[in-house]
Amino acid sequence: MATLFTRIANGEIPSYKVAENEDFYAFLDISPLAPGHTLVIPKKVEDDYIFNLDSSVYEGLWAFARKVAVAIKAAVPCKRVGVAVLGMEVPHTHIHLVPLQNEGDMDFRKQKPVVTDEQKAEIAKSILSEYEKL
Repeated sequence: MATLFTRIANGEIPSYKVAENEDFYAFLDISPLAPGHTLVIPKKVEDDYIFNLDSSVYEGLWAFARKVAVAIKAAVPCKRVGVAVLGMEVPHTHIHLVPLQNEGDMDFRKQKPVVTDEQKAEIAKSILSEYEKL
């Protein structure tokens, strides 16, 4: 059975897509640490541990994530884009890209900000626009 993230990448479950290519998909986190918090996943590999990925998928995922991070930085006011790989919530490798104003913004235990569907749609559109310029 396909993972939740595979179903999202396949369009079976709606998401706020910010970038996509043949092998990878990036979309806004449903419970963001900050507006613009994005998840980056491999589309064809469902392994839940990033270090189990073969070298080509691993390297491609990071190259794609880098490009998405550049687009986030251009689209969302922030000092940096933080990165985390936890992999405990969903059994599918994923990279968190989080717009940061300070290090505390990367605390997964803190209360999450309220980001409306309208705001998510606008943020996703802005990031996708910046991604397509790269």
